[in-house]
Amino acid sequence: MEPPLMILAGGTGFLGRHIRHYFTQSGYRIRTLSRCATSADELAWDGRTLGPWAAALEGAAVVLNLAGRSVDCRYTATNRYTITRSRTDSTRVLGDAIAACRNPPALWLNSSTATIYQHTEDEQPANTEATGHLGRTFSEMVAQQWEAEFNLACVPHTRRVALRTAIVLGADGGALPVMARLARLGLSTQQGNGRQWVSWLHIQDFCRAVEFLVAHPALEGAFNLCAPEPLPNAALMALLDAHYRPHWHLPQPRWLLEIGAFVLRTETELILKSRKVVPQRLLEAGFRFQFPSCEAALADLLPQLP
Repeated sequence: MEPPLMILAGGTGFLGRHIRHYFTQSGYRIRTLSRCATSADELAWDGRTLGPWAAALEGAAVVLNLAGRSVDCRYTATNRYTITRSRTDSTRVLGDAIAACRNPPALWLNSSTATIYQHTEDEQPANTEATGHLGRTFSEMVAQQWEAEFNLACVPHTRRVALRTAIVLGADGGALPVMARLARLGLSTQQGNGRQWVSWLHIQDFCRAVEFLVAHPALEGAFNLCAPEPLPNAALMALLDAHYRPHWHLPQPRWLLEIGAFVLRTETELILKSRKVVPQRLLEAGFRFQFPSCEAALADLLPQLP
């Protein structure tokens, strides 16, 4: 009997590497859609147009789309356009490919982001899938356009799940190695006023949550992929400080962060936006987190960093 097939778009990044390893260990065959295909299990695509790669979707168990240009940049007009189109174009063309299949994939998982919800102040309730307030800033509107493209696809025989993913913490990629490196240098102080909420997820729980959604065919629609215990930025930085115990502490007021973001060609929104999100639908479906608290996640991950 042939192993189930997963088609993975955007599989060369931090999340994609872990998904490939996790699902390969679980018995899946993984074929990756890549702009630079170099092996038999990689299929060349440009993320915009149909091509020979589309035939590989016939009979697939899962299509997982993680494609999208990094948001770690300045939000210039050109970058805004590229960020948006890299998400909507890849989603649209995957929908076209699935719609053309005679034996369409059983499940299509498409990336979204927990940034879809508006900035949430201190005492406001956390955003759930049912009660969350969608925002109107650039990044929030990109997320809504992304999901709109996903929902517009005419794929009646394929189950669809949108993954509203928070900041994923891992030892070998994503935000954590950068945060840890800065904490060692004394930048383990609160960023801005420190009251902005941080929603996060251990990389292992990201993979486990995807597996859970694959295994439960009644689940569809949007799911928040985040740990059940968001925490304020000041509390997160205190955990890093307690681990690294730097010899000095450098303050990080908003004005200094703005200068740093300009120099590094990024945006302060990535650290100053308050993301207070909880995974209500996952919890109601019976998913149990291996790392529900950030303290437990960091205790597992920080010793693995070089």
